[in-house]
Amino acid sequence: MLEKIIIIDFGSQFTQLIARRVRELNVYCEIHPFNNIPETLSDVKGIIYSGSPYSVLQEDAPQIDLKRFHNNYPVLAVCYGAQYLAQQSGGQVHASSSREYGRANLNFINTENKLLKNIGLG
Repeated sequence: MLEKIIIIDFGSQFTQLIARRVRELNVYCEIHPFNNIPETLSDVKGIIYSGSPYSVLQEDAPQIDLKRFHNNYPVLAVCYGAQYLAQQSGGQVHASSSREYGRANLNFINTENKLLKNIGLG
């Protein structure tokens, strides 16, 4: 069976780039707008929530029901997708005094975490 990842697109300008990188890893990848997600996802191995020009703090920000995916698929959430996942999971999202675009520098990495074990600050 073919490995398949879907990207739930919240309107990011980088969605196509993310899909391209996944495909370069020889993984089949489909992009679906947040308001048109396929009913059947039986062949999906993982989900990526894309970014968006919105903030989750905006009243008209895109929304989906995450219960459908929770504990059923591995999820990678990027930018807005990460904000939305955190907010819908009970976390708090606060507005920043400045907008972020491009490279961000890490000041701390929890090297005790299995996922981040061999990641450096470089």
